[in-house]
Amino acid sequence: MEKIQNYINGQLIEPVSKKYLDNYEPATGQVYSLVPDSDSSDIQLAVEAAKTAFPLWSKTGLEDRMMILLKIADGIERRLEEFVAAESRDNGKPLKLARAMDIPRAISNFRFYASAVQHFSSESHPMPGGTVNYTLRQPIGVVGCISPWNLPLYLFTWKIAPALATGNCVIAKPSEITPYTAYLLSTVCIEAGLPAGVLNIVHGLGGKTGQAIIEHPEIKAISFTGGTETGKRIAATAAPMFKKLSLELGGKNATVVFADCDFEEAVKESVRSSFSNQGEICLCGSRIFVERGIYEKFKTAFVEKVKALKVGDPNEQSTDQGAIVSLQHKQKVLSYIQLAKEEGGEVLSGGIELQLKDRCTGGYFIAPTVIEGLDYKCRTQQEEIFGPVVTLTPFETEDEALTMANSVKYGLASSIWTNNLKQAHRVSEKIEAGIVWVNCWLLRDLRTPFGGVKASGVGREGGWEAMKFFTEAKNVCIKA
Repeated sequence: MEKIQNYINGQLIEPVSKKYLDNYEPATGQVYSLVPDSDSSDIQLAVEAAKTAFPLWSKTGLEDRMMILLKIADGIERRLEEFVAAESRDNGKPLKLARAMDIPRAISNFRFYASAVQHFSSESHPMPGGTVNYTLRQPIGVVGCISPWNLPLYLFTWKIAPALATGNCVIAKPSEITPYTAYLLSTVCIEAGLPAGVLNIVHGLGGKTGQAIIEHPEIKAISFTGGTETGKRIAATAAPMFKKLSLELGGKNATVVFADCDFEEAVKESVRSSFSNQGEICLCGSRIFVERGIYEKFKTAFVEKVKALKVGDPNEQSTDQGAIVSLQHKQKVLSYIQLAKEEGGEVLSGGIELQLKDRCTGGYFIAPTVIEGLDYKCRTQQEEIFGPVVTLTPFETEDEALTMANSVKYGLASSIWTNNLKQAHRVSEKIEAGIVWVNCWLLRDLRTPFGGVKASGVGREGGWEAMKFFTEAKNVCIKA
């Protein structure tokens, strides 16, 4: 059985402990590879390599750094189908989704930041008497990047690319549940000639490997994407050490559909925003609030489209929804469906575990689930499920819709469907979310800030915000 290896100091090596974890394919429930069970000893090796590499990498010219990042992007693109297959096998998502979104966006991350760092300007402020203040932005040093399992390569590169572009050296940990695309990225980095120690990828458990990254005194910044409770623990450790923190955390996102919307488009995109990647995207709209006048019509059309979604083998082109990422997560999602029933909800579609045949007999599959009749304050509507479960709730007025949408502790993303321009602006301003999509979903411009409010995170990623995070600002005041 294949053993995934750590990437430290430019080499693929086994963990110091020589211990490994089983890596399961969600679609089959079978172990197909082994993942390093790394610990603080491996992190120490990575930090030493990064510290050695930093003086030269931080002084490497912007164009030279750009060219290496572009080579990495080209390497992923050249091996596109290999990455697509690995992403689907690791995560359980359909091949067509990995091919259309995850891997292309990972390539775009490297290309965007390779170019963007060339245009990363500083500010100057002249004062009377021939004095000028200007801002220098310099790399922090050794930084830690910890990414989740739902979009394994996309979100991994989302952190790594701006950190490398701005001259930092990185200790990165992918999720132990979905390690394989990060392992393939290691081989691409070697092929691209990335200097040894600039990027180190260490595999292992969050409570062991991740905690070692967070606690290490010479890792100066932490960029983390994952659950809110984990984010709290990271902040409790890192904040007293005065590390820079960027935390992109959970979401319980609202989709608000007004009666004057483009109905067919609203239904189609609401299905997509609810169930893409089995609902395992932090930006998915898991609570849909529909204006009373079109509620029954919307419900009928929405449920019809959801029932038409094909749950199946991720390798089949006709599959719309693949496997849940792990047995533990499948059990969590099913427990919330049961809770919804206990809270008085009516299951309109799905709500059951599916048993597939042939290759996928032992896989983790749940039918896409639609529930109505729940109070907006109940646990099912307040807590993050992170699976193929969505609730439908009618509303009478704009104020009522906002009250329900803003009732959760999260504030990551939202979608609004209306053709009333004034209403669109008004609701966008009042809704408590870091990202608002109007008449669309998941349209992303890498130049714009990305992140949530409330329990959905601290700090912003994306574009200039990510490059600012991975640099320290220094003011220089010169008097002639």
